[in-house]
Amino acid sequence: MTTTLRPEGPETPTTAGGRTRRWRILANGHQVGALRTTSARHGHQLWGEISELEITEGRGRGRGTFGALAAEEVLRNWGCTRVDVVVPESAPIARSLAATLGYTERMRNLGKSLTTAPALPAGVTARPIAATELPAWLDRAAENYVASLMGSGLSEEQARAKSRLDHQNMLQQGADTPGVALRRLYGADGAPETLGSLWLDLHLRDLPDGTPLAWVMVVEVSPAHRGRGHGRTLMLLAEQECLAAGVRELGLNVFSGNEVALRLYASLGYRIVNRCYGKQL
Repeated sequence: MTTTLRPEGPETPTTAGGRTRRWRILANGHQVGALRTTSARHGHQLWGEISELEITEGRGRGRGTFGALAAEEVLRNWGCTRVDVVVPESAPIARSLAATLGYTERMRNLGKSLTTAPALPAGVTARPIAATELPAWLDRAAENYVASLMGSGLSEEQARAKSRLDHQNMLQQGADTPGVALRRLYGADGAPETLGSLWLDLHLRDLPDGTPLAWVMVVEVSPAHRGRGHGRTLMLLAEQECLAAGVRELGLNVFSGNEVALRLYASLGYRIVNRCYGKQL
């Protein structure tokens, strides 16, 4: 039996400076599955993504493995230097396939449905990050993001390119970017020292049913104040901000090796939605 990958339609350009194409997986000319390959530019490099991989007939016969490997070859030919894949938590077989093919789990997408705005603990206050404070704060946030990306398996060049692109896209108008909440946490006694900070995108995307989804971009506790529950307070603040804006679904990324953060989010009721895997090509 011959298994092949054939285009389902033409290539189309993407806004990220790459291209995307959907493919059919054929066994002796009969369609048994499909997938999509997408490339995106990060600085001088192209990254690939495999998505929409589905085997509709003959599961357990290696057709998913063939599709993934064939998609990797397509992405190599497009000039991609790495490939990522996002696997739903509800798909254990797909997660096992990713591990078998040498992919490493880099991060997890977590989510929570919000109902009632929580109260912040006594003794803390939150204020917006002023436009004059933003550049220095953003520089520190970017360096922390680069370090986390490198810890998840990216090279320094890849991490810095991704950090620049993500921050440019998310904060196009700085502190005045619509739909963005930038907050700092302080003690209630008026002391100027910052306890921590929060960057929340209040309408990053819609869920498949059209429900607005907000996203925690940065939650950071100042080094001198860690271990005192301020990370939990910042997440409660994020939930307050979401509900005040009429958004009831909140998500975030956490790098897989950050066990402290994973325990915190689990204790607050966040569930794993997807796992993100990657490998170098």
